Amino acid sequence: MQGGSLTERRKAATRLDIARTAAALFVEHGLRSTRAEDIARAAGVAPRTFYRYFATKEEAITPLLAAGARQWVEAVRDAPAGLSVPDALRHAAACALAADPGDTAATESLEWVRSLLRMAADSPALQSVWNDACHDADVTLAGVLTARAGLPDGAGSLDVRLTAGVAGAAVRAAVETWAAGDAPAAGPQGPAALAERCLTAAESALKSP
Repeated sequence: MQGGSLTERRKAATRLDIARTAAALFVEHGLRSTRAEDIARAAGVAPRTFYRYFATKEEAITPLLAAGARQWVEAVRDAPAGLSVPDALRHAAACALAADPGDTAATESLEWVRSLLRMAADSPALQSVWNDACHDADVTLAGVLTARAGLPDGAGSLDVRLTAGVAGAAVRAAVETWAAGDAPAAGPQGPAALAERCLTAAESALKSP
């Protein structure tokens, strides 16, 4: 069945619902004041269900951060085939990280990311979750770049990994820089604009596989 079995889709939906609930509680009450049991209750699941999906309260936001990282990678996959690698990466950043002033949902999502990354600065556990999400996105991006180049899996792995790593680091630097400040999500200091600037600065290393 496309997209996985019904059971798998339900599990994924439950994980994402718990993640959104956890993020909302962390933002509203703070990380230290929020317990795993609080997240479970707010998400409408039993504590044992929560621990079936996540080992700790910090890990509960994994699906949310992973989904955000995948959004940029999928935008690279969907970029016009005729674009060069640097242009495809910038195009993807503009599509995935932009938040138009009237796009409330996108703005709120990015503001959640800002709040969570600020918390991660003081929480090694949250920082680890963010690091893992970025690493997984880099691995997926390498596969996307390989496919865009029409190469078999594993071909040109050094160039692909270098490009994916540099691109991932550029976008991560942009998002973290924006999150540490107070600039709005839209505009010249927003994550999309900063990501495009970082990718342009790193363009000499963003070569086609």
